[in-house]
Amino acid sequence: MNRFLYSLIIGLSIPFALLKILLKDSHDPSWKVKLKNQLGLVQKISGKVIWIHCVSVGEFNASKPLVDEFLHKYPTHKIVISTTTITGSLAVKNHYKDKVSHCFFPFDSALILRSFINNIKPQICVLMETEIWPNLISLLHRKNIPAALVNARLSEKSFHNYQKFSQKLVSDSLKKLTLICSQNTFSSERLIKLGADKENLMTTGSLKFDMNDSIDVDLIKSLKEMTDKRSVVVFASTRAGEEQLIIESYLKYKSQFNSLLLIVPRHPERFEEATNIAINAGLKVKRRSQGEKCSQDIEVLIGDSMGEMMAYYSICDIAFIGGSLTENGCQNMLEAASLSRPIIFGPSVYNFEEISKQLLENDAAIQVANADALMMTITELMSNEARRSMLGANARKVFEDNQGAVKNVLSAIKPYIKA
Repeated sequence: MNRFLYSLIIGLSIPFALLKILLKDSHDPSWKVKLKNQLGLVQKISGKVIWIHCVSVGEFNASKPLVDEFLHKYPTHKIVISTTTITGSLAVKNHYKDKVSHCFFPFDSALILRSFINNIKPQICVLMETEIWPNLISLLHRKNIPAALVNARLSEKSFHNYQKFSQKLVSDSLKKLTLICSQNTFSSERLIKLGADKENLMTTGSLKFDMNDSIDVDLIKSLKEMTDKRSVVVFASTRAGEEQLIIESYLKYKSQFNSLLLIVPRHPERFEEATNIAINAGLKVKRRSQGEKCSQDIEVLIGDSMGEMMAYYSICDIAFIGGSLTENGCQNMLEAASLSRPIIFGPSVYNFEEISKQLLENDAAIQVANADALMMTITELMSNEARRSMLGANARKVFEDNQGAVKNVLSAIKPYIKA
């Protein structure tokens, strides 16, 4: 695929994307702002601007150590963080309040992008992880605005898809990037094979190891009271299809369980679906939003809240990482590792292949083949406190041993930011 064909597809898809916003997001107060921003209509920003784009909550969480350093080292600059999702925007606003500006990411159309960039006039654009947008990167290149792909990762699956469907388009885009800071050697090698310039690429490590989120002590106390101080197994960031697998397997091993199942769907629009799956299976269910205590007969608590995942990890005895029983490549394991929690994940980990490998090699996590193996592993661990403690301690050590990416990224980006 060449850029002309790509641009044509983008142009034809915009009306459908706008319709999706109207149908999916119109319940949210910010939907009109999202629609305007995605069409390039953003408030003009004066002064020196550092623009960081994070598609959603996961990428934003990874960016926080870097954003914190930008705020500290460049106090006269304005930090603009864009997201694609409303959940991402809420995460930005809740965490940074008025310390940064937020807007929604525009469609990757040249006309729309020109309006957007002319209004915010960034000194540099930092794209997080896998945000390779050909028209944006081309426009930044033409305007001599540095573009950096930071915390870059490229799974084997994505690599083969790019090779098969859009090798030239991606290759041209990678060549126009000013800087690529890759998470690991696997990703670096794949990016180079796709066309990235070796001179502009460095393996800096994953920013996720540098996360240092503070946790609300009062929130943890409240959650412990809500769970009646029971043992808790958290099923974090579950994806479509996983709750059904988890519940079906739980029913098989129910007689061996006395722990509360805390299920936290990845996407808020699926809170209701996950709740109904548990209720329809005949289980006794509460929702976090109800704020009621889970008495001993309650089997499932649905974590239908935003921004509380670290608190959920803090009160759990075992953490299962979602997106790994289904073919979604897993979610971030390092939040649980940072809190010394024993970690379990399923077979699909392509989004975290190097991190999962490190955890497994250091006896810091357990990988299971399916939901039944997951439940068997949970029952075994719940009866073995020493094993749980060892897994958690090993996970924390892996987390600490791999810190330092933010320092590497800052050093690489520094030449492109004018004081």
